[in-house]
Amino acid sequence: MTPDEIKEILELHKKWQDGSEEGKKAGLRGADLREAGLRGADLRGADLRGANLQGADLQEANLRWAHLQGADLREAGLQEADLRGANLREAGLQEAGLQEADLRGADLRWAHLQVADLQEANLRWADLRWADLQEANLRWADLRWAHLQGADLRWAHLQGADLREAGLQEADLRGANLRWANLDSSTGFSLSCKGSKFTVSLKLIFQYFAHFCTLKVDESEQKEFEEILEKIRPYALKSHVAADLELIEADTKSKGEK
Repeated sequence: MTPDEIKEILELHKKWQDGSEEGKKAGLRGADLREAGLRGADLRGADLRGANLQGADLQEANLRWAHLQGADLREAGLQEADLRGANLREAGLQEAGLQEADLRGADLRWAHLQVADLQEANLRWADLRWADLQEANLRWADLRWAHLQGADLRWAHLQGADLREAGLQEADLRGANLRWANLDSSTGFSLSCKGSKFTVSLKLIFQYFAHFCTLKVDESEQKEFEEILEKIRPYALKSHVAADLELIEADTKSKGEK
């Protein structure tokens, strides 16, 4: 597709967005847009299903609610792009640049994001179930309330990522780096064989110790449990959640009774 053809389609799409009868919704399904210059383009709600956008420049483009199912976006530049609510199911985003992109509520189920750069991207409420994120850069990304169930996060870089309230059931975190990541209230964080061998900070370990101290056991196991608690409590009290879990208050009371 030539630059002039692309320009005409974008102009008609803009008129369609403005409600003009002369306008026409961008129908780019299956279009060949390899290395196309679409920086800052307004493609809200456009049909780009199965389009070839490999290496395209989509920096700061408005792709809100766009239909990109199965699109080829390998090595595309999507830095600071608006992809809120976009449908990227099964899209190929290998090695794509998505730094600081807004992907809130985007559908990324089964998407291919191997080695993609999502540093500081906003992925709140994004659906990443069964997505392939092997070796992806998610440093300082906002993944609050994201759905990551069954996602492949092997060797992913999640340093400083915000994963509060994220769903991580059955996610594969082998080799992932979670140093400085915030996992408060995340669900399904796996410590099974499938989720082992990932790097974390002591902050996260202290946090888990703190939550461990709030557990209850049967009376028959209470004595042994208290022996374990005595060993980990000093570390649990270093956690940023110790006060919220009332561990500090309980510890002060316990010392007073002694």
